Amino acid sequence: MTLTLRPAEAADLMAIGDLQHRSRAVAYRNIVPAEALAVETGEMMGRYWRERWAYERDTHLMTVAERDGRLVGFSYLGPHDPAEPDSAGADVGELYAIHLDPAEQGRGSGRALMVDALAKLLAQGWRRAVLWVLVDNAHARHFYARGGWQPDGAERHGSIGAALTPQIRYARALP
Repeated sequence: MTLTLRPAEAADLMAIGDLQHRSRAVAYRNIVPAEALAVETGEMMGRYWRERWAYERDTHLMTVAERDGRLVGFSYLGPHDPAEPDSAGADVGELYAIHLDPAEQGRGSGRALMVDALAKLLAQGWRRAVLWVLVDNAHARHFYARGGWQPDGAERHGSIGAALTPQIRYARALP
């Protein structure tokens, strides 16, 4: 079973939304209330990616992972917003997302997407990279720590549905 990475295409976006919905439902099931996770469907998330892709595709990169031709994950990266409170700086790129099909966990796909994302962040000319992760998502925090990411002290709150989601920022130098 072969894993391949390729740039996302517009035709992938609805499937990406569905995959993200399934990924979050499993990854956040003990962190975010079920009713908050149920607010956004896979179709809604696909429409979100269509809209976001329309205005960010020139400045952001999305990569899909396929195993034997089936979408099993994706990553999304781009510039870090230097206007963000507690900004990490203008020479910083941001890894916005890595999501995997729940059945793909532990098969190396997440690691392949991270290695690919780090190379792309570096190729864009950024010297550092940041990402945000839910404070209570121990699995993701461990995954990022194994990849050389470390908390940098910045915190924020996001939301999923009506649930507030405390987040911590991780950072790392780009090789």
